[in-house]
Amino acid sequence: MRIEAVSAVPAVSGFFFDDQRAITSGAEQNGFSYEGEPVTPGFDSVREAGEALTVDLELSDGTVVSGDCAAVQYSGAGGRDPLFRAERYADVVEGRVADALTGRDPVTFAENAAAVEGLTSPDGDSLHTAVRYGVSQALLAAAAHARKVTRTDVLATALNATPADRPVPVFGQSGDARRDNAEKMLIKGVPVLPHGLFNSVEKVGRDGEKLADYLDWLSTRARELGPDEYAPRFHVDVYGTFGDVFGPPYDRPEISDYFADLRAAAAPYPVQVEGPMDAGGRAEQIHAMAELRDALADAGVDVDIVADEWCNTFDDVRAFVDEGAADVVQVKTPDLGGIHRSGEAVRYCEGTDTRAYLGGTCNETVTSARACAHVALATDAAQVLAKPGMGFDEGFMVVTNEMRRALARRDGATREVTADD
Repeated sequence: MRIEAVSAVPAVSGFFFDDQRAITSGAEQNGFSYEGEPVTPGFDSVREAGEALTVDLELSDGTVVSGDCAAVQYSGAGGRDPLFRAERYADVVEGRVADALTGRDPVTFAENAAAVEGLTSPDGDSLHTAVRYGVSQALLAAAAHARKVTRTDVLATALNATPADRPVPVFGQSGDARRDNAEKMLIKGVPVLPHGLFNSVEKVGRDGEKLADYLDWLSTRARELGPDEYAPRFHVDVYGTFGDVFGPPYDRPEISDYFADLRAAAAPYPVQVEGPMDAGGRAEQIHAMAELRDALADAGVDVDIVADEWCNTFDDVRAFVDEGAADVVQVKTPDLGGIHRSGEAVRYCEGTDTRAYLGGTCNETVTSARACAHVALATDAAQVLAKPGMGFDEGFMVVTNEMRRALARRDGATREVTADD
């Protein structure tokens, strides 16, 4: 079997591109849009319609498999690649990428993905992470088709990993509807919730009081609405706003005391806080996160901190893990490029005291979300993001059902092999 042709189709993504720096600097929300001028290069406005680029691979047996190039909602922030424009990269996919892949055997996923990783864009830089992400999804689907196995199996083989034998805990994100969507999550028994989108000091509170009040409300509603024996983990993303509320250094007693207040508000449920500050660079962020983590440990405050800003590539993940700068690292799938790179990042956390959260963005697509469900299973990640979109229900359905289908298929194949033996 061979890859006969490669084509690209501009598409829409599951949410929007937002200028994070403009928002955290005070851009005012006006309905669903934002007032003010963008500050991140590439943005024409603070909020723009999300874009994606579908990559189709036509195989010699007539099958067409797909992957979706997608970029994170907050593109261009925290050291990430710039804003992704589908039209700009369609020619790259149908040119350089097609030239590199046409005629190749789709069975060899790792080799094909490596060939794409080695390509450069017309300006001489590495291909945009979104392009590598989408093309690798299509290559993964092609390899699974050629081998007649699940994408979980292909990835597990490539990564030398032992796949999960049950669904990975799904993390639901609420968007700004942080109460209505959280209640949906509680009724459905979502294992990790609600994200909360606390992306401004106004939402967190000038002294952090609004976040604490929210966690207290969430704990009460979990007991009222959750299924029997429900034991969720609370995960809130504060987009660096604690840096504005408190400022460095982060080992001061007032900060540890505040985290203790958050823990008490969330009780009896565990809580983890993503992106407590944005220190402006990777080394600075690692220092600030490690300082906060050590302070919480010394004070006996049982709140986990999650790395997001400046933790984008595999090398970034490795640096945060090696320096003990986080209890959890988000593996932000579009930012790592090839989808196998996300799997490698998850695996790097094995044997350390840092857990791997296979994340991504609401601004992805159903195609990329389904592919990531297989990464989560192949590597047995600590949690996986429900995506795309900000409506919660749809993303939770997509990721949960894909994992259940893959597990059922793998279980059926195991029983068949056992019976044949």
